[in-house]
This record gives sequence, structure tokens and C-alpha cells, in this order.
Amino acid sequence: MDIPWQALPEDTLTALIEEFVSREGTEYGWHDYSLADKVAQVRLQLKRGEARIDFDPDSETCNIVAA
Repeated sequence: MDIPWQALPEDTLTALIEEFVSREGTEYGWHDYSLADKVAQVRLQLKRGEARIDFDPDSETCNIVAA
């Protein structure tokens, strides 16, 4: 089930994005990016519609996936 990113409180959205970008194995290429940079990149992808927030009712978890 898709959750509009605009429907989440700002602190919840930030926490969700931070958890997503800090997962082990997340690859950003040759450059090292700060947590703030990674969060900004994902937030921009959500705003552009390039990524979306998916809620799994069975596991009651959210994930950020490609749109």
C-alpha cells in the first residue's frame, strides 16, 4: 500500500529516510555522502515521484522503493 510522503509528519518522514539510507549494503557509488546528503537525495526522489513509500500490512513496516 502506497503512503504519500506528504501525509507523514516531518519527523516521522525524516526518521524513515534516515533508517533507509543507513541500512547496511546501501550503495551510493564512488563518493562518500553525509547522512544529511543522503536524506536530502531520497527526499528529492520522493518529491519528484522517483521513489515512493510502501507500507506492508502483513509485517506492519514501511519501505522506500523505486516508483
